[in-house]
Amino acid sequence: MDVGFIGLGGMGRPMAANLIKAGHAVRVWNRSPEPVAAAVEDGAVAAASVAEVWQADVVVSMLADDASVRAVLLDEALLSRAAATVHVNMATVSVGLATAAAALHAAHGIGYVSAPVLGRTEVAAAGNLNILASGPAELLDRVSPLLAAMGRRTWPLGDGPEQAVVAKISANFMIASAIEALGEASALAEAHGVDPGALVDVLTNSIFPGPVYSAYGTMIRNDRYAPAGFRLPLGLKDVTLGLTAGFDARVPMPFAGILRDHFLDAIAHGDADLDWGAVAKVSRRRAALPRD
Repeated sequence: MDVGFIGLGGMGRPMAANLIKAGHAVRVWNRSPEPVAAAVEDGAVAAASVAEVWQADVVVSMLADDASVRAVLLDEALLSRAAATVHVNMATVSVGLATAAAALHAAHGIGYVSAPVLGRTEVAAAGNLNILASGPAELLDRVSPLLAAMGRRTWPLGDGPEQAVVAKISANFMIASAIEALGEASALAEAHGVDPGALVDVLTNSIFPGPVYSAYGTMIRNDRYAPAGFRLPLGLKDVTLGLTAGFDARVPMPFAGILRDHFLDAIAHGDADLDWGAVAKVSRRRAALPRD
């Protein structure tokens, strides 16, 4: 399939590489040139402009947020000249943007599929993402070979462009909640003389096994939150998306409000460049526990 790919960040580049490995012809565009050069080494073709990417059969995009999607993709003039018949937006965006984007695409005869993903950069590189997808069934069928090349499973969640987005926002809310719970529990244990690392080992090897508790429990146990593809501001964005979606549907989300404030606290204390697991540091700081 002739694929245009927009957005070659920590997630986008390995996803594009997996499309190439699966035998698809991929032309790429990114706002900064270095990732484009790296993708060309993987076998992609560099597009001179976003408009050139839209001359592919299908466009796949993996951008950071609503603002990036609006700035790069939601352009009337751009869409009016597009040859592509479907756009697969794999970013985690707001419900409002997903709905508006689908309507704008439809006005120009372009199909729109929401397909945000579960998994970090190493999971993307291995082609093991879980892909949450929604849109018209015939469009999902058409792009299924592309999704299969980037993920281990695609989860169809409905016809509406907002449905996969809401599912992804809900999932990220739960991950953030797990990190917060681990951080508070570890701070409580440490304040009473229990090695927080030992507590994390107990929890992740008994009642809370699985990749989320294990990965973030390890960060908390080691007190190491190296900069990664999913930084604190992205976590704040997703928690805020959850609050907005809840407000719009009249769904109270009190814990999401606490999470938002803790993410703001962490960022205000200079941790914006750290992995979003660093929100666990807020509980230690509030408990006045000693730093290393």
